[in-house]
Amino acid sequence: MASLSVPFLSQAPVQISTSTPLRLKTRISATPASTPTPTTVAPPSTASVDASRVEPRVEERDGYWVLKEKFREGINPQEKVKIEKDPMKLFIEDGINELAGMSFEEIDKPKHTKDDIDVRLKWLGLFHRRKHQYGRFMMRLKLPNGVTSSAQTRYLASVIRQYGKEGCADVTTRQNWQIRGVVLPDVPDILKGLSEVGLTSLQSGMDNVRNPVGNPIAGIDPHEIVDTRPYTNLLSQFITANSRGNTAFTNLPRKWNVCVIGSHDLYEHPHINDLAYMPATKNGRFGFNLLVGGFFSPKRCAEAIPLDAWVPADDVLPVCQAVLEAYRDLGNRGNRQKTRMMWLIDELGIEVFRAEVAKRMPQRELERASSEDLVQKQWERRDYLGVHPQKQEGFSFVGLHIPVGRVQADDMDELARLADKYGSGELRLTVEQNIIIPNVENSRLEALLKEPLLDRFSPQPPILMKGLVACTGNQFCGQAIIETKARAMKVTEEVGRLVSVGQPVRMHWTGCPNSCGQVQVADIGFMGCMTRDENGKMCEGADVFLGGKIGSDSHLGDIYKKGVPCKNLVPLVAEILVNHFGGVRREREEEADD
Repeated sequence: MASLSVPFLSQAPVQISTSTPLRLKTRISATPASTPTPTTVAPPSTASVDASRVEPRVEERDGYWVLKEKFREGINPQEKVKIEKDPMKLFIEDGINELAGMSFEEIDKPKHTKDDIDVRLKWLGLFHRRKHQYGRFMMRLKLPNGVTSSAQTRYLASVIRQYGKEGCADVTTRQNWQIRGVVLPDVPDILKGLSEVGLTSLQSGMDNVRNPVGNPIAGIDPHEIVDTRPYTNLLSQFITANSRGNTAFTNLPRKWNVCVIGSHDLYEHPHINDLAYMPATKNGRFGFNLLVGGFFSPKRCAEAIPLDAWVPADDVLPVCQAVLEAYRDLGNRGNRQKTRMMWLIDELGIEVFRAEVAKRMPQRELERASSEDLVQKQWERRDYLGVHPQKQEGFSFVGLHIPVGRVQADDMDELARLADKYGSGELRLTVEQNIIIPNVENSRLEALLKEPLLDRFSPQPPILMKGLVACTGNQFCGQAIIETKARAMKVTEEVGRLVSVGQPVRMHWTGCPNSCGQVQVADIGFMGCMTRDENGKMCEGADVFLGGKIGSDSHLGDIYKKGVPCKNLVPLVAEILVNHFGGVRREREEEADD
């Protein structure tokens, strides 16, 4: 494939080839931590692997990567759809324009075009809402590091406004925008408009690399280890070939998540990513130790484990490419519940997997992990909501709480206006579905805090609301079993009337076992299910999780109680807050006040 020019912030473009091993020459300096601590190293695997198991299962044909015929037995239906027609042809070969010109009834009859709208369009970031919004699509963008501009925000607002009550937008748990209500005839113009404001939706769904996550206050954080924006920008541009489509990474066995850690707070949640870059120095050089394999799925959730590898900052892209190629070449393509990268790591063993990554590096080797980890282990995670001083003297950033991440077109226009009037025309999205306005002069803070929009998107939300996260739920998502966003708000409000707490409690809701709401990292998590009430009747319910942690002591939570009817959640949550989080029932508070 042809080489491409990747913009790297204000520095000169870097020439990168997507078909040959690469080596990034641009160097980035970092601020080292004062008290480095050792990195945990995974024990080597002693399992042997037959040479035939590490034969690549895919090969390049006419610019697309295709599963070899000898490996097609027992593959899942999605793999068959990819073999019938590579989804990227809808973009690279302008298939989307032909599709957009057809009537939906015409599209929905033949299998090949039905597969286009229900499966292949996800490679363009378009998700048909067949069950709840037939004929309409959710569009997911790529927004590396969650950084967006006022112009981009206004454009997205203009798109969803034309769809009336069907149109809205969500901040996602990967620092990203999803817009709703899109109809197929509008897609070519929307894609063109996205390009004009510097956005893309390409390769944001299905078996692709998802939005690269970084520190939401990168570049303005007084305590940051390294500014993650150059890395996440470069990763995103490389993975999508500058938004032109990079077919080298569009036929993965399953989705794949990546993050770059820039602060001690671990805002980026490294333990649930397929590849996490953990800042570390080695012999005076700045670089990253690597974690691999973190993921959620209905059948299994796994925390990322050390690859026992360190790369200099120059090799951020080469190692990403090497890990992706190892996964693409060797990953299983049978049962979709067993095709995430950790399943491959388990099968090969961490040392064999590491060797497969190493041989795909330009120098065909990987250095062992560094003991000079720059992330401080004993660090109290900071709250970014509210007003906080930046590293730039005289400026602050203001974190706004966006209730369960849902915004309307008018909200987006107002956010853009505030970013222009009080900041630098920039907004930052967070994995907790909130928004930060950076670069506010301290002399303008008082006026910003009086803006009417901040009555709803508060910098100081109620203590139980500030950690509330919810996936889309069955309002729009066909896989969700229960409604989440409105219910999350209602349950939290009712619990807040029963119990007071002295500390934030992070509560996450997800409508199904896919766990887009990331319930396993929450203090209290709710996973939608169907259950039976006290009369034996089927009703909407939730499996309740407890004990997830983020930050320096990160680990996944466990099931606390299964199959709780939604109508019974309020007293259960109140009880959990009292027993596990120091909550006090409000009637007792009143008695104490008397």
